[in-house]
Amino acid sequence: MNIAVTYENGQIFQHFGHCQQFKVYEVEGTQILSSKVIDANGSGHGALAGFLQQHGVNVLICGGIGGGARTALAQAGIQLYPGASGSADENMAALLAGALRYDPNTVCSHHHHEEGHTCGEHGCGEHHHDCSHHEH
Repeated sequence: MNIAVTYENGQIFQHFGHCQQFKVYEVEGTQILSSKVIDANGSGHGALAGFLQQHGVNVLICGGIGGGARTALAQAGIQLYPGASGSADENMAALLAGALRYDPNTVCSHHHHEEGHTCGEHGCGEHHHDCSHHEH
C-alpha cells in the first residue's frame, strides 16, 4: 500500500491544491518499507488526484483541502485523512499506530468566503482570508 503526505520541508503542507511535493511511503502492514519525495510539477487541484493515482497512492494525509479535491480523491479511490499538521514522518508513524490526529470534516474554501466560515484549527495557511495558521 502507498500512503502519501502533502509535503514541504519535512512538514505536512497545509493546502492540498498548492502542494508542490508529496512524500510517498510504501507500507506493508504497520512497516514502512520505503519512502520518497515526488514533485507534483504544478498539477493543480483537479489533476493532483490523478497524479497521486498514477503513483499508486491509496491513502492521503493532508492539511487543508477544498471540496472539489475531496471529490476527485474519492473518485480516484484514495482514502483521505485531512486536517493533520506537523511532521510528515511523525504523522505517518501515528497513522500506522492507529493514533493519527486529523479532522475528517476539514474543508478549506479559498474561492469564496462564506458567511461564518472559519478554518478553525487546521491552519490552512490561506492568508488572504481569516484562516488561522498556528504552526510556523
